[in-house]
Amino acid sequence: MGQEFDEKQNPQSEFHTKNLALSVVHLFFGGTEMVSATLRYGFLLLMKYPEVQEKVHQEIDGVVGRHRDPAAEDRSRMPYTHAVIHEIQRFSNIIPLGIPHAVIRDTQFRGYTLPKGTDVFCVLGSALRDPRHFSDPERFDPGNFLDENGGFKKNHAFMAFSSGTRKRVCLGEGLARMELFLVFTSVLQRFTLQSPVDPQDIDLTPKASGFWNIPPEYRVCALPR
Repeated sequence: MGQEFDEKQNPQSEFHTKNLALSVVHLFFGGTEMVSATLRYGFLLLMKYPEVQEKVHQEIDGVVGRHRDPAAEDRSRMPYTHAVIHEIQRFSNIIPLGIPHAVIRDTQFRGYTLPKGTDVFCVLGSALRDPRHFSDPERFDPGNFLDENGGFKKNHAFMAFSSGTRKRVCLGEGLARMELFLVFTSVLQRFTLQSPVDPQDIDLTPKASGFWNIPPEYRVCALPR
């Protein structure tokens, strides 16, 4: 407590209420924007691949039904929907570059020397489209996250949020994963999503690409189920 009190009283310290509040706000809204962008891409993909949407509908009806809201504990009983959400994240690649890290010691990497303190950015998109881990990385396929028995299968190349050890991953990752599942299943429980254009004519090209891959603008018909 003594060291913490001294830190708070230190005029040069960055530990103060304003910075703490800003950190929470940035964490919340950063995660919210990523969830929103992923859902927008996801709904577009479901209109392009209606057979995938139909299977999600079937699983939601079988596990959740129509008379209650989806809950967090449903996720473990819905492997196909869980796989679809992962494949949406992989395929859309919303954040191609992960948050920066810094090497803690002089490091040799592929013939280069990275001095201690060097900022390092992980190109997450290169892992998400790695043909060594995804058989046809340019194709949208929930099977990338399903085993031969239809159960959910983890893939170590899946890094949609960030890279690094558990204590260095995105702080809002757990919250974002659950928010994605609950919003996604709640919408699909109630609606069938259809495009006013032929599914074959749907363009999945990002509206803008850089630090973020921004989903293209589109129209959707949400038909009550």
